[in-house]
Amino acid sequence: MKRDHYLFVLLPILMAFSSVGIAQQQTPYRLTLRDAIEKGLQANLSVLVADTQVQEAEGTRTRRLSEALLPRVNAEAYANYQNRNLRAFGISFPGLPTVVGPFSNYDFRLYAQQNIIDLESYRGWKASEQAVQSKKLDYQDARDLIVRAVAELYLTAQSAAARIDAEQSRVNDSQALYQLAKSKHDAGTATGVDLLRSQVQLANDQQALLVAQNDYKQALLILARNIGMDPGAPIELAEPLRFQSSPLAQVETVVGSALLARDDYLSLASQRQELVDDQRASRARYFPKLSISGNYGELGRSIGGIEGTGVIQGQVDFTIFDRDRSGEAQEIASRIKRVDDQIADLRRGIEQEVREALLNLESTSQQVTVAQQGQDLAERELRLTQDRFRSGVTNNVEVVTAQDELSRAQENYIVAVSNYVDAKFALARAAGATEKNIDQYLESH
Repeated sequence: MKRDHYLFVLLPILMAFSSVGIAQQQTPYRLTLRDAIEKGLQANLSVLVADTQVQEAEGTRTRRLSEALLPRVNAEAYANYQNRNLRAFGISFPGLPTVVGPFSNYDFRLYAQQNIIDLESYRGWKASEQAVQSKKLDYQDARDLIVRAVAELYLTAQSAAARIDAEQSRVNDSQALYQLAKSKHDAGTATGVDLLRSQVQLANDQQALLVAQNDYKQALLILARNIGMDPGAPIELAEPLRFQSSPLAQVETVVGSALLARDDYLSLASQRQELVDDQRASRARYFPKLSISGNYGELGRSIGGIEGTGVIQGQVDFTIFDRDRSGEAQEIASRIKRVDDQIADLRRGIEQEVREALLNLESTSQQVTVAQQGQDLAERELRLTQDRFRSGVTNNVEVVTAQDELSRAQENYIVAVSNYVDAKFALARAAGATEKNIDQYLESH
């Protein structure tokens, strides 16, 4: 009985804690745009791959430095026990045994080698340094692209959420119209057609609301997938779609700064310098190479009889004939030309992106103003037609038509604001240093 009493007392408490845990698990995560960007930078595959490429390039640079420019030291030790067939070496005298031995010897030795002059290896190492710099710029460019992509996905979800609000507002208006038509029909001041028309309008608006809700959920799924969150995790946007105007910059100013800040453009410049160093390394193949090497150790027939021996020597190498260098020089020259063409094309592309973003900012800003005016006028028209129908001056055709006009005006406003915000993010990408300067665009978002 006591156990049953305890269970009776503890069961409600356990159920309460369980319900609290379930409620906590189901509480959606309020995701800001800044949170989404940070999560995307941590989890996106493109960023992770670019980071490994930086590490790989740094490993290549270290390997080139150690192989040709740093001293190489190794140790060797051996103990030998052997006999020799003198006749096999052409030694044969009367009375001399054919096989001598066995005898042993021991050798413990250090070997060292250092290149003193090797311009080819030095230029190759300098080229690897430029490769590391290029990969670092590619890595930062990948991060900037992810900032742009995540901002676009977040904006898509914001637009979908704004459409839910617009459709919900329309459903509310349709419900009010239906209630009014039903009251007037019951009072005998409205026809059955008015009542049926309001029911059809309400059904259409409810379906549109369901479609908007599904679009919003799909937008959240895509956003979660691209920022490394579990697609099944409940999230909601902490920042609604809104319009906040930003001052326009001069095209020449933005283009000039973009050429100094765009990591993809700077990466091509580093790639070109890498090829120039490879070209110098290729030319240096005909230059003499000077190196020094030596060894020192203990050598003897027995452990007790070993004595110190060593050698030090200098070596100069010359390349007399190497037809391969001409082919290598042709390869490098063609690569430099290709990179020059890419740099020129990207320079034009950056200017185009900047000009497009600024044009879109100016145009969409004006579109937002016009769309806001149209939305205000459509709301006034809807109120007037509702009053006319309520007063019995007309049927509800005018109300339904006004609702359609308001819906169109709301969609125009959502599209205009979305395009304006997207133009700001496009300008952030075009201007370069997107991750570094994104805060100034988020403040006006």
